[in-house]
Amino acid sequence: MAGSGLVIVSVVVLVAAAAAVVEARGGGDRKRVLTLERTFPVEKRVGLEVIIARDSARHARTLQSFAGGIVDFPVYGTSDPYIAGLYYTKVRLGSPPQEFNVLIDTGSSVLWVACSSCNDCPQNSGLGIALNFFDPASSSTVSPISCSDNICASLVQTSSAECSAEYNQCGYSLQYEDDSGISGFYVKDLIDFDSILGTSLIANSSAPIVFGCSTSLFGDLTKSDRAYDGIFGFGQQGLSVISQLSSSGITPKVFSHCLKGEGNGGGVLVLGEILDSRIVYTPLVPSMSHYNLYLQSIAVNGQLLPIDPAVFTTTDKQGTMIDSGTTLAYLVEGAYDPLVTAVTASLSPYVTPVVSNGNQCYLVKTSVTEMFPPVSFNFAGGASLVLRPVDYLIQMGFSDSAAIWCIGLVKVKNEATTILGDLVLKDKIVVYDLANQRIGWADYDCSLSVNVSITFGKDEFVNAGELIVSSSSSSNISFKSTHEIINSLLLHVLLYAGCFLFL
Repeated sequence: MAGSGLVIVSVVVLVAAAAAVVEARGGGDRKRVLTLERTFPVEKRVGLEVIIARDSARHARTLQSFAGGIVDFPVYGTSDPYIAGLYYTKVRLGSPPQEFNVLIDTGSSVLWVACSSCNDCPQNSGLGIALNFFDPASSSTVSPISCSDNICASLVQTSSAECSAEYNQCGYSLQYEDDSGISGFYVKDLIDFDSILGTSLIANSSAPIVFGCSTSLFGDLTKSDRAYDGIFGFGQQGLSVISQLSSSGITPKVFSHCLKGEGNGGGVLVLGEILDSRIVYTPLVPSMSHYNLYLQSIAVNGQLLPIDPAVFTTTDKQGTMIDSGTTLAYLVEGAYDPLVTAVTASLSPYVTPVVSNGNQCYLVKTSVTEMFPPVSFNFAGGASLVLRPVDYLIQMGFSDSAAIWCIGLVKVKNEATTILGDLVLKDKIVVYDLANQRIGWADYDCSLSVNVSITFGKDEFVNAGELIVSSSSSSNISFKSTHEIINSLLLHVLLYAGCFLFL
């Protein structure tokens, strides 16, 4: 199983069989009987998962696409700013597939990788990962996106692309919040992925997507100390992979991650909905390109802070957003100062406040969990993001046998954006439910297994009798009920399809 966590899914497959053919010729009828042989011998019982895997593989071939399930990506990296400070995954692109290490970024919407023609791209990485370059000439399935392509026309309208008439290529120039940026051209090729079909079953599939081949980098992206092959944008815009795959009916319109904060990091990233009864949801701000939320108040130790609600107002230039591509968290000045004041005032005499390089820090000789209060960010819909001390503090070293812990929230000027990065997102399930325009979260040990649902928005009947997907249904992720679910659905097949089932 890829990644540090284990994704557990129950997949329902409906099975049926048919029997004889009657052919009439000349003056009489002649019956031709087709001999049926068992795929699995009578004397050899096989597990239910083996049958499910066989049928699911056949359905995938019949449909020439992903036949339901969730897509699982491995997760590497950590929130520790002194190691990686970010999380990344691996994607396979082209035919034959070429593998790339790409940053997981919910703050942008383009998947891009460094192109073989890039001159200023890093050649090695301080993270200990091998850097690779996408070579369009080595892929048998790559297609250039020309200026006359409808895809390019739609991208140009959204300022995600620019057309080079000289080379007839649909290109792009993108700039990120840290003033780093890229330029290159779009291509269409296959993304190769693993789909989870059962507790220990992995099926390989692929789908065509549009992504960027970057020929020029600038800013921090050119540095080798934390270099990646590219960035995997999970934003809401149409060019993001989640938007492309869900609009084609290949995956649900929802993705989730669980980023492990302790040890070597890692975690879980799936195109699907992680289920947990403790998840609380808050609505997304509509018509925004990022994952903006309605932050309403902040509390320290359960006490609301005296913050002017105006600092949380959402406009084109300010608001609150979740961004997995940001290491720390950034809080507007009008909320930052009251928070730090309240945290400091709640501490015991055994904690000594100090200022280091302009940052509020503390000398702590015991556990920060015992000494520091919880902080909660309260959002619309009654959803609170509760932060433990390790979710808003960073250890900066030692002084006189005391640990130096500093506030990990960075103060930004008012009328700016509050950004909740990996520091506060770690050790939590985070669900981006794009279909219902909401985000949910719950505290979780991301080294443990997770349950994932597959949700379909409408009835789908493909080659009736072979594959039936029920209306707005989710697979119930439970080992105990798997046999009950299968038996019930097999009965429905007999009733609806009128086929003979040979066991």
